[in-house]
Amino acid sequence: MVAAAGAPRSGCGRPGPACAVTTPPRLTRGPKPVAIIIPDAEGDAPIEVNEIIDGKMTAPSGPWVVGWYRESGRLGEADNIVMAGHLDYWGAGKAVFYHIGALKKDDRIEIIGDDDQHYRFTVEWVRTIKTANAGPDAIRQVVGKTADERLTLITCGGDFDTGTREYEERIVVRAIPIS
Repeated sequence: MVAAAGAPRSGCGRPGPACAVTTPPRLTRGPKPVAIIIPDAEGDAPIEVNEIIDGKMTAPSGPWVVGWYRESGRLGEADNIVMAGHLDYWGAGKAVFYHIGALKKDDRIEIIGDDDQHYRFTVEWVRTIKTANAGPDAIRQVVGKTADERLTLITCGGDFDTGTREYEERIVVRAIPIS
């Protein structure tokens, strides 16, 4: 084939692989969590998507549902997968995370993803944090990004302050994936 006068002789001026348009690879994220099973804490619940708005975690919509925060990690990712559930609920009594404070090291937690796979975790630690003492650094350590995949469960705890209408503590469970 002879190039016409003035036509480029290389690059995208000629047909073939040099001019093939490729679609950039799609960055995929891990699956979203859709259900949680915590045998040692009597937990078995669906998971809804919640958000952190103006630095505040929105509460799950009811006593028997767990909220996963879309700003946090997804299953299988090197990040912190943050979820919250109610301790108790007006008119319902004990709620989905009522017993998570009794979890201990090596207890199992299972998350089902929207890919129908089961992701298993083991409790690393359980801590109680006074909300009055929870400054930005303490909060970041609980809900911030992590270098490795972690699961963080949060609920209320301690005494209920009738003046502020809030519990004075948060119970935090940190778990690591089981390979």
